[in-house]
Formats: sequence, C-alpha cells, structure tokens
Amino acid sequence: MALVGDSYEYYDKRFYDLTVPIAEVEELFDGCRWAEGPVWFNEHATLVWSDIPNRRLLRWIEGQGVSVFRHESNYANGNTRDRQGRLVSCEHGGRRVTRTEPDGTLTVIADSYKGKRLNSPNDVVVKSDGTIWFTDPNYGIMSDYEGYKADMEQAGCFVFRADPATGALDIVADDFVKPNGLAFSPDETILYVADSARSHDPDGPHHIRALDVGADGRLSGSRVFCEVDPGVPDGFRLDTDGNLWTSCGNGVICFAPDGTPLGRIRIPQTVANVTFGGPKRNRMFITATKSLYAVYLATTGAQTP
Repeated sequence: MALVGDSYEYYDKRFYDLTVPIAEVEELFDGCRWAEGPVWFNEHATLVWSDIPNRRLLRWIEGQGVSVFRHESNYANGNTRDRQGRLVSCEHGGRRVTRTEPDGTLTVIADSYKGKRLNSPNDVVVKSDGTIWFTDPNYGIMSDYEGYKADMEQAGCFVFRADPATGALDIVADDFVKPNGLAFSPDETILYVADSARSHDPDGPHHIRALDVGADGRLSGSRVFCEVDPGVPDGFRLDTDGNLWTSCGNGVICFAPDGTPLGRIRIPQTVANVTFGGPKRNRMFITATKSLYAVYLATTGAQTP
C-alpha cells in the first residue's frame, strides 16, 4: 500500500467539510491496463472492478488483498449492483448488459434494440424500482483494445432504461454524442449523464448534464450541470448531500449541487471511475489507468447503487 502525498486542492471552503485533510490517497493495487467500473458489496466487505483490456474482473478485500473475481469478463466496463445485491455489468465484448446470479451464471438484461445490436454498453445504475439505466457509446467497438472492432448498428449513442420485470428496453435520451457515466441524485428526481466526446474530438462535449426524472420514468429539462476541464467526465457518484464526484483527467473533482466546483483529489494517473464504499460508505474507491486507489472522506455516498 502506497500513500500519495498532497492529495487535495481546495477551490471552495465547503470542500474542507467534505474531506479529511490528514487522510491521504492510498494505492491499493497496480497492474491493470485500464481500470474501470468499481462497485462495493458491503455484506462481503469487497470491491469488484474491471480491468477492461485484460478481460477480467478483480476483487479487493480489506486485509486480504486482490484476487481475480472472473477470468473472462468479456471486456466488462461499468458495474453496479441491483436491489437484490447481484452484480450488473456492461460488457463491451458481448455488446450487452448482464446480471450475475448467485450461482455464477449470467442473465442477459439487454443486447439489442429493435433487432439491432447495441454499441458497447459503458456504465450502469439501478433505480429503486429495479429498472436498469445504462449508456451505450461506441468506445468498445472503435478498436480491438477494449472489445471487438465493429460498425455501429444503432442510429446513435443512446441512454437506455431496461425493466427486467417486463423485458422492456427504451431509449430515454438520444441527443448525446458519447454518453458515459451516469448516476441518480439521492432522491432520484435527477439523472446525471456525462458526455465524454472530447476524448476523441477536441471540439466534442466534456460536460455532465442533469435531466429531470418524471414519475413515469421519462426525462425532461436537460441542461448542462458542469463542464470538466482538463480531462473529460467519465464515471461519477454522488454523496448524500447531492455533491457530485467525477473523474477529471488525473484527479477527482467535486461539484456542489448547484454546479460550483469545490475541490479536487489529486491522482497520479488518469481517473476512469469512482464509487463509495466501506462499512460507513465514507471511503472513495478510485479506478485510474493501471491502479486502484482509495481515500477516506468526511461525507458518505448516496444509498443508490
């Protein structure tokens, strides 16, 4: 375990109330090619995350270190858990979203829309009603590094909502260039979605949008919540006060609920994604290029997976 000194930048005094200045960032593991999709399982005191190019899911357990959770992940990227505690994963290789059952078998949640294959599902969250919301950019089919190079079959890169109870799959947002990370506000009235198109286009979007969630699941009122610069917003999560913590190049930046940037956690590699975990949900786990990092904070993650 290595400590990363001088871990914080403070833009607003409110950031002092969210951080523990004496708690430095810790490197828990290195050896990945592109670390992504961290998800915490409190009942097992376990963090699971993706090492996309190495086609594996890894597992970290406090006091026990790291082991391989799944040797063949099918280029899994984003992960979350459903309301029954089951792992839900976005697979670039299979161009699908899957659920891992208690016996280890996989159930396909979605792999096509209107008879055409999805692009490469990227990140995923589960709402309290059990519906599964995921983004579908084309990152996983642009080359053979994080999936299998292929042409898009969909007309664009969309945000989807899947209902495992009915099998329904619907497009809920169709005006993103490369939709990426997504998360609900603590009360689930807002869905935040990143557009990271600047990753492949210097003039592309590099912002997170906020969309109002209606009682029927429809989205409305799309507006830019924040722009991320330098870097692009990839994965992110919210704390119980509605602050949003997102990747921003070589760090994690925190935005207040009104979009004000409060401060940054410095990370010596390019950050892909974050999640809250630990028994009190006050430890942030950060996947960044080849490593898994963690830092204790003075706030707690929202209860949503």
